[in-house]
Parts: sequence; structure tokens; C-alpha cells
Amino acid sequence: MSNQKSGKPDKFRSGFVAIVGRPNVGKSTLMNGLIGQKIAIMSDKPQTTRNKIHGVYTTDSSQIIFLDTPGIHKPNSKLGNFMNQSAQSALGEVEAVLFLTDVSEELGGGDRYIIEMLKNSKAPVILVLNKIDKVHPEALLPIIDKYRELMEFTEIVPISALQGNNVNTLLETLTKYLPEGPQYYPADQVTDHPEQFVCAELIREKILHMTREEVPHSIAVTIEDMRVQENGVVYIGAVIFVERDSQKGIVIGKQGSVLKEVGKLARRDIENLLGSRTFLELWVKVKKDWRNQDRVLKDLGFRND
Repeated sequence: MSNQKSGKPDKFRSGFVAIVGRPNVGKSTLMNGLIGQKIAIMSDKPQTTRNKIHGVYTTDSSQIIFLDTPGIHKPNSKLGNFMNQSAQSALGEVEAVLFLTDVSEELGGGDRYIIEMLKNSKAPVILVLNKIDKVHPEALLPIIDKYRELMEFTEIVPISALQGNNVNTLLETLTKYLPEGPQYYPADQVTDHPEQFVCAELIREKILHMTREEVPHSIAVTIEDMRVQENGVVYIGAVIFVERDSQKGIVIGKQGSVLKEVGKLARRDIENLLGSRTFLELWVKVKKDWRNQDRVLKDLGFRND
């Protein structure tokens, strides 16, 4: 799916932009809305984005590569440490930073921690006030004043990522701060991650929705096999890792009901992504305490390099 727009450019601008914020403020929702296609999982559970996900937005005059970073939080495992390091390392790689906040919640310690980190940013920092659909317009000015007391932001843009309110204004504002540069990716490419990565994330999203509070952070998904069969159907074999035997039972469900529903929902999104019919086969395996084992984290694709 292309997100290319029409028009003749005067000069081409491009650059990398980090989306940072506390867990569950809507970073993945914004990413998907900006590029016009689902590549990052969306969940109402915090800390569900684990890697820096690159989304590519291209017009005739600019290309923005967005880094949807894991939510910055107090880690309680080696995986949590990786997620924080991944988010913080993004700040040294970008031309601009979008600091996303949730205006329906009070400015808290997590926001203050991120702001202190952003004060060291050499790139312009744009404060993005998300979820404005959840508050009265008159409440916005006092919220803006609270943030201004803590840091001088380059720009402040209120939006609703879920409803799309003011997202185009955010894009126009952001483009002003991009330098002249090359087009890094083809105009119809929306992510630099391999399809296997996005497919695994879509499967993980469905498990998070189906299992609710029971196993959210104990889940990892890897694609073991992905190939086009002679009949044109894409075969995908995926393994779902959990930490305990009891979690395996939850993910499979009574008579396989949960796993079957996960497969049905994930296959629908994957077929939209790939544009072809898909046969999805899922297995569930136990890797005890995998979030604290360096070797397992590396095998599952969580790296600090």
C-alpha cells in the first residue's frame, strides 16, 4: 500500500523522527495513522511495543522515517532494560523528536523523567498532546502551560491519533524541521522491517487482545517458516513462546478455542498486509523466564546492538 501524495516539490526533505513517550500513550496508533497502514501493534496494555519500529511516510516533496519506540518505563526484567535502551538510543539517530503525551491523564513522574532526558536532545522536540477527544477544549491551555514550565518545546501540536484529528497539521509542522536530503526508501514502502517481523507482531497483538491481563508480557512470537506454496498461498509457521505451563494453557484455550481465534484474526491482518491468501499454523512452547535470559532474548530478536 502506498502513502505517496501528488504534487511537484521545490526541494526534497527527508529525515528520521523518533516517537517517544510513556507506555500506552498511543505511539503505535499514531505511527499507523501517519503512514496509513498497520505495521505496529496496538493494545490497551502498556509496554507492548518492544523494538524500534520504522514506518516510512513519503510524499512528492518529503520522506519521513518514523521510529516508534518502546514506552519508557521502570524496567523489571532484562527485556525491560532492552526496551528502555532501545527507546533512548533512538534519540541520537534522528532529525526531530515527537514527545507524545496523553492529555486525559495527569502529567506524572514518567513524563517528567522523559522530559529531563529530552533536554539533552540536539534535535528539535515537538510536544504532541494526544487524546484531545477525551478532554474539554478549555482544559488544553492549562495542560500546555504545565508542560511549558518544564521545558521549552520547539512546537506544541494537540491531536487525536485514534480519530485522526490534526494529524495532517502535525505532518506539515514536522516537515518544516527536516533538512534537504535523499529519498531513502521507495515511495510505496511503508516499513523497513521484514514481513516476517510484522507478521509476528500481528500475531502477538491478537494474543494480547484474547488473553487480556493474564499473559501480556510473557509472550514472544517468532516466524519459523514463511514461503509461497505452488497454489500461491503464503504458508506461515509461527511459534508462540510463554514462560510457564499455565500460560501455555491460557494461550491455547479450552479445546484450542483461544489459539484458533488468534489464528483467524491474525490471518485476516496478515492477508491485508501481504495482499494474498495465507495459511497460518501456530504452535505454543514454554521457555521458562525467557525475559531474563540473554541468550534467549538474542535468539528471539531482542538485541542491544
